[in-house]
Amino acid sequence: MSNAESIAKRRTFGIISHPDAGKTTLTEKLLLFGGAIQTAGAVKNNKIKKTATSDFMEIEKQRGISVATSVMAFEYKDKQINILDTPGHKDFAEDTYRTLTAVDSVILVVDAASGVEEQTKKLMEVCRMRKTPVIIFVNKMDREAKYIFDLLDELESELDIKTRPLTWPIGMGDRFKGVYNLYDKNINLFQANKTKIAKDKVSMEDINDPTIDELVGEAPAAELREEVEIIEGVYEEFSREAYLSGDLAPVFFGSAVNNFGVEELLDAFCRISPAPRGRETNLRFIEPSDKKFSGFVFKIHANLDPKHRDRIAFLRIVSGKFERNKFYNHVRLEKKLKFPNPTSFMAQDKSVIEEAFPGDVVGLYDTGNFKIGDTLNEGENFFFKGIPSFSPEIFMELENLDPMKSKQLDKGIRQLMDEGLAQLFVQQPGNRKIVGTVGALQFEVIAYRLENEYGANCRFAPKSYSKACWVTSENDDQLNSFMRAKTVDLARDKDDNLVFLAQTPFLLQMAEQDYPDLTFHKTSAFKLEKEFN
Repeated sequence: MSNAESIAKRRTFGIISHPDAGKTTLTEKLLLFGGAIQTAGAVKNNKIKKTATSDFMEIEKQRGISVATSVMAFEYKDKQINILDTPGHKDFAEDTYRTLTAVDSVILVVDAASGVEEQTKKLMEVCRMRKTPVIIFVNKMDREAKYIFDLLDELESELDIKTRPLTWPIGMGDRFKGVYNLYDKNINLFQANKTKIAKDKVSMEDINDPTIDELVGEAPAAELREEVEIIEGVYEEFSREAYLSGDLAPVFFGSAVNNFGVEELLDAFCRISPAPRGRETNLRFIEPSDKKFSGFVFKIHANLDPKHRDRIAFLRIVSGKFERNKFYNHVRLEKKLKFPNPTSFMAQDKSVIEEAFPGDVVGLYDTGNFKIGDTLNEGENFFFKGIPSFSPEIFMELENLDPMKSKQLDKGIRQLMDEGLAQLFVQQPGNRKIVGTVGALQFEVIAYRLENEYGANCRFAPKSYSKACWVTSENDDQLNSFMRAKTVDLARDKDDNLVFLAQTPFLLQMAEQDYPDLTFHKTSAFKLEKEFN
């Protein structure tokens, strides 16, 4: 198969939602319909001792939430599907935002009863900013939900995007009969509590086919016809071009936990979603069809398999062909690296691959060479732009509860910081470790992983800082004066960059006024260009 054919068959997308909308459940059911797994259990039913395939960290299983991006791949109807299932909880939004740089389109899951929620709006803002094509899946139609036309109005007004239903629910809650496929003109009859795929679709010539009355009853059929008439009269015809430009979101309805409405979503996704897209660099735009290999690291995960202490860098391939055991240029380090065991993923299951193409996400075993945002290529001196970085909002001091495990604690916290879920600042004297995050739940995850993956017992004590700013200057005298005056509020990050931990916004403002030749960087994004140059 040629490179062009390999690129054309690939579809790489992320699944995003507000917590509890059913995102991880939908991911599992996509794997079911794709043949990657054979049965599926209800994720939140405690009687079923099977967790979602994508939630593989122990803390995720215990808490019932996703806190790390999972990567899964499978083939479906001549397409190579790459799913990136992201954390839904707002405290882990950083991971989700970075993951959105590695996908070409998005499926946004919305709870039919709750509608548009706060995290949904924030995620959609990122998609809109990047012009990422979005498909909306309205989930939990087997429960009582909002009036559907009101929900569509809410989607358009709150998410600032036009919508176009491609399937339509026949009733809701106890009256939910199934979905009518506006795209393919067929009906899929609803059955609850399915754990395997059932073939219940009935095709028809049009919405007036009397078969509909026989299948769902005369009253629901009449209501369906009336609603479809409204859809065809009010909503614009579906335009793939408008969808690909990020201006129109096709909408599907179903119940992911019951495997329902998922196949329609997956079939349409394969037909309308974009093939791998290129990415911007500091030099030029890189197209997938460019012959030379290039890619970027958007995620790092330590101890993906705790038994083997492996550290994996997730690389999104942008152009060319990646080959096992071939030397590639690590742009930031200016050194050649080769990878004898590059892997593809089915959640926690990994397999060694010989080659990969644009759109694929490859796991590279890493001994500490990679940072988030790093570029690999075949020798050209450029780096990919647009990997977001964040300034911490919550600060706590890491306290070691077992002095005999100091080495394990130090190693563990530094490896976890490389994943990008938090930032580490070390203050002197005393080598005190301050951890900064954007969400409080991250501290719980860090403490849990330090104990269970590194054997290091710790606790966190709150610190009264409001902002971390990286400080640079070409005026050495002014910089030294600042460092003498602010000794107690200074730290070094894990790359030994100087950081000012401002206790209040006012004190930060005063520092900026008193030291005009100093630059106070509000995020760590400047470090990539600094290291590159």
